[in-house]
Amino acid sequence: MYQKTKFENGLRVVSHDMKERESVALGLWVAAGGRYEVDRIKGAAHFLEHMAFKGSAKYSCDQVKELIEGVGGSVNAFTSEEQTCYYAKFPAQHLKRIFDVLSDIVFLPSINAKDVAKESTVIVEEIKMYKDLPQYYVYELLDELMWPNHPLGKSLAGSAETVSAMSRSDLNGFHKKYYVPGNIVISSAGKVSHQQICELVQKKLRKVPTGLKMNFVEANNTQVKPRAKIYKKETEQMHLALGMLGLENDHDDKYALNLLNIILGGNMSSRLFNEVREKRGLAYSIGSSLKYLKDTGMLMIRAGVDNGKLVNTVDVVMKELSKIRRFGVTDDEFKRAKDFYLGQAFLALEDTMDHMLWIGESTLTRDRIRSIEEIVILVNKVKITDLKRVAQQIFDEKHYNFAVVGPVNDKQEKELGRLLGF
Repeated sequence: MYQKTKFENGLRVVSHDMKERESVALGLWVAAGGRYEVDRIKGAAHFLEHMAFKGSAKYSCDQVKELIEGVGGSVNAFTSEEQTCYYAKFPAQHLKRIFDVLSDIVFLPSINAKDVAKESTVIVEEIKMYKDLPQYYVYELLDELMWPNHPLGKSLAGSAETVSAMSRSDLNGFHKKYYVPGNIVISSAGKVSHQQICELVQKKLRKVPTGLKMNFVEANNTQVKPRAKIYKKETEQMHLALGMLGLENDHDDKYALNLLNIILGGNMSSRLFNEVREKRGLAYSIGSSLKYLKDTGMLMIRAGVDNGKLVNTVDVVMKELSKIRRFGVTDDEFKRAKDFYLGQAFLALEDTMDHMLWIGESTLTRDRIRSIEEIVILVNKVKITDLKRVAQQIFDEKHYNFAVVGPVNDKQEKELGRLLGF
């Protein structure tokens, strides 16, 4: 059972009491990510995530880690396009201590100039590291193609230039603007009651001023022709990513697309895994995934292939997309995809961390949580014909965006252009 409370200052608390567990997972979610940034401070949300762990009004950098890890807990954070989440998992008896630490670093980070200067060099090295890893850098290239000249198309970490120029004042300004109660959700799952969490919030955070809810620049979901970006680099393996415009988070066809993705490349029994890897041995790694955002989305196919097998791999992928568009999926594929999706959902919700992430993100992005029973109903409402209809919408050649990192030669580039139409 999920319980939710909204305090007068706008702060939302959502919880799930899993009495049979011994752990608690706790998350503080902020509706602030890469798409909320202007060019001058690109990377600010990610930078601020780093700075929160440098210490707060009450706790030093060392204390933040030691007070949580010292009782067997783990602590971390992540930044995405639309949110930043600070989270910990720990034995239930240490709830009060760890709530105090997490809430302090989120609401009262120290952000001193010395730490900002030092951490900027660390983040610049992180940016360089990912650029040197083609399996990650290809995703940045794909985002640039998907959403050109838009915050969504720019690196979450920012650039070496924007990060190096970021000041304490910039980060304090970003924190003051976005880290406000009306923009924050606290979620918990495990051996913890809703009343326990609310009492801790009431004691520490109820007097924090509400602040204003901020908007972002809407995505441009129009594309009239395919786009490609080839980054030539001497590597032992080509890394490719093919993206196409997907669906926004609350779209009615979301569950149909989820099933379609599973059949296409979501697991080891998918079409792409069987056709590209098992039958032809063209790639070690091949699969597809989905990204849902408030006003846009993406279906992405990614693969790591032998340098000489790039064109053959893309050819097989394109043929598989065409088959699904023309003929849809089989009854057996459809049934297995439903069973896989629901089975994964049930398994994930057994874990306190996965459950906390589920209810926290749902509340932050949609201000509501679907129960597993509701999800079962919605998935079972999907018809096999829905998948073909959605495939015909999503697998539109005008909407293809292709990125590759590796030693692509002129002949390969020409063949890719022929296959993809760029």
